[in-house]
Amino acid sequence: MKDSQILSVFQDTAFQPGAAPVSPPVTLVFDACQVGVVMRAVLFVEAAVAVAAMFGAASALDWLMRLALITGGALPATLLWLLLACSLKKVLAQFQPLWQQAAGVALGVVASLYGCAVLAGVGVLENAPWWGSAGAGALLSAVLVAALVWRAKGRTPAATAARLAELQARIRPHFLFNTLNSAIALVRAEPRKAERLLEDLSDLFRYALMEQGESVTLADEIGLAKQYLAIEQIRFGERVRVEWDIDDSASAARLPPLLLQPLVENAVKHGVEPSDSGADIKISAQRRGSRVVVKVTNTMPAPNSERGSGLALDNVRERLSLLHDVQAQFSCGMKDGLFQVRIELPA
Repeated sequence: MKDSQILSVFQDTAFQPGAAPVSPPVTLVFDACQVGVVMRAVLFVEAAVAVAAMFGAASALDWLMRLALITGGALPATLLWLLLACSLKKVLAQFQPLWQQAAGVALGVVASLYGCAVLAGVGVLENAPWWGSAGAGALLSAVLVAALVWRAKGRTPAATAARLAELQARIRPHFLFNTLNSAIALVRAEPRKAERLLEDLSDLFRYALMEQGESVTLADEIGLAKQYLAIEQIRFGERVRVEWDIDDSASAARLPPLLLQPLVENAVKHGVEPSDSGADIKISAQRRGSRVVVKVTNTMPAPNSERGSGLALDNVRERLSLLHDVQAQFSCGMKDGLFQVRIELPA
């Protein structure tokens, strides 16, 4: 099947059927280790510095000089705060949420005092405003921590809604009914195939009910997708034509749980089911430097065939954004008779 430009990402976790549920990871109320967080923090502090520099400025040139002076201390302080908050994230995760936030503010005070020391050390400040710097650092870091906490809380509803949607899709009566009917038809003629079909169905349910945590690996999601497609291939036979192109070096990429299977299910529902001749489905994952690109591509029947609501795709886009922020990219669409979902994320 011809490969095109639109990709879709899937999590890379080594899926082990029958594995015992794992305990949920320790919760971190704010995470400063993402590129998007670094960008926003620097811009926020610089905006606050720009406004503060306006006070007492006699002219635009005076304002620019004040801005440059304060930035010389504020920028190193901001970067130090981000570095400390990121490097200590595993330590902070062991504390209660309130103490984590207090630690973030305390780190802001330390970072601001460092920035003040930088300016004092180069002789720019005659009388270093230590108390003022500490207060400004505490205030700005408190705002940053609050923003990160609010963003982290935004993950919970999306993850919960996604989990409920996937459970509903997996327990969908017609899917379960058709799968069991296929197994019954195979019991006498091909008992081994019927047993394998029921094992795959059991693993799908087990995986859906397991506590996965915030992210899983691409390897796990690929294993789950293969089991799902194995069930559908028994049901549709030669109408389901699947091609895999998986780069092993991409298997460690992190994705939200239960992300790949809904995309593959969409390909079956909108590509295979409406067409008497079936559909070609290609799933690829390639590592490109520090990025991983995952694609799910399927042929489509006549253009006037029924289209879905796009809720599954919107859900995937939102969950990727919550996990990877600006480091993840999502796109989907039709091209040359193919529907493709493309996801790009950190390796």
